[in-house]
Amino acid sequence: MRTTRCFLPTLFLGLAMAPTAPACGDYANLRLLHLAREAVSADSAAATAAITALRAEGPPGLAALLETHAPALAAHAQPEAATDDNWPRLRRALDAVGAQRDCYASGLYWYTDFDQAEAAAKIAHKPILSLRLLGNLDEEFSCANSRFFRTTLYANAQVSAYLRDHFILHWKSVRPVPKLTIDFGDGRKLERTITGNSIHYILDADGRVVDALPGLYGAHEFLRGLERAAEIGRQCASLEGVEREEALRAYHQGRLAAINAEWTADLARLATPASLTLTAAPASPTAAPPSAEKASRVALTKMPVEMPILRRTQPRDRRAQAPAEADDETWAAIATLHADSVQIDPGARALIRAKNPNALVAATLTQGKRKVEDPFLRTLRNLERSIAEDTVRNEYLLHSTIHQWLSTSAPAGNVDQLNRRVYAELFLTPDTDPWLGLVSPGVFSGLEQDGLVATTTR
Repeated sequence: MRTTRCFLPTLFLGLAMAPTAPACGDYANLRLLHLAREAVSADSAAATAAITALRAEGPPGLAALLETHAPALAAHAQPEAATDDNWPRLRRALDAVGAQRDCYASGLYWYTDFDQAEAAAKIAHKPILSLRLLGNLDEEFSCANSRFFRTTLYANAQVSAYLRDHFILHWKSVRPVPKLTIDFGDGRKLERTITGNSIHYILDADGRVVDALPGLYGAHEFLRGLERAAEIGRQCASLEGVEREEALRAYHQGRLAAINAEWTADLARLATPASLTLTAAPASPTAAPPSAEKASRVALTKMPVEMPILRRTQPRDRRAQAPAEADDETWAAIATLHADSVQIDPGARALIRAKNPNALVAATLTQGKRKVEDPFLRTLRNLERSIAEDTVRNEYLLHSTIHQWLSTSAPAGNVDQLNRRVYAELFLTPDTDPWLGLVSPGVFSGLEQDGLVATTTR
């Protein structure tokens, strides 16, 4: 018979003298408690070691950090909270253990090693939600859409709870995200990421594709999409081979029919000709790489961030127009029909406000001026409007195309293979273009080597 032994950390050696020695589980809890306290130590070496150990513990390591510092997190959530010298260290620890920037607002643990995520999914009997993005989720400057995921989805209380309870979370960087710094020469700098899109793949515990949610969705529709995919995943859990493929194919055919019916109903509500189609024209593999401006139009919420810079750094791409099937005004009108489903919840609002402290100051200064609109509320309203339009475009155009792909052929088992197609044909950022559409062929720049420098290879 194998005997399990419990090794006592030196720090707690004195506890062994107690009349009743604690169980191994108690020692494990005490160890996590100690690590959670050390993770915010002013001693950077001790903090780094503790953070590394907590990260290795998986979700329990993050849970220990969140529980240990719950009072500090609650205090920080108050709008009038004073600056706490320990807060930067706590935030750094949470981001590193959870592998997500702004982890304090979501409380989510993300795997970055797919094999570990798959092993955890099999143990927990849960599906995997695998995010693919440009840049890294644990950095402030990941691609714009992933930043909106962090602020409007993962910080949403209902979304974060559902993800924590029903999925094993994983993310993988598709490629580095292009970053741009504009130096105004007087101490002011403007920093932005310039292009990129993101997608959530719903996978079974064996890592096989069930469905995918491309781009940004409102929280309500994001949850609906996850719930539908999780349900078909459960139905297919006991199926294999042809039987599983047929069940998934029927699911995607059914969803494609439902999306088309919803599209027709929306057009009818707007008294718009029902002849408008939903086909998202795939990129031709033989065509020139799509421009960054055209790719930016795929994600409406990030357009206001990226488009002003793109238009000033590139010749205008005449191909970068709205899809011929529906113009911008039609999409905006359809989005208004679904506006109630994209309201940003208090948790997400708090994170957005924390990232824009100047808006809070401006709002305070104008409280007594009833005719002056709170700039923060205006920002929220504009953001919700953009998310509503992204939601309908992503569902009606991009998601319907993915359903079409997966309903007319055997469902993709290899998520990386499907992801390459998504980025090339839907997001218009193929991995064959090292410049992500930011270089315009045939245009003279007046710079040596067209201003292109390549010091590393991927």
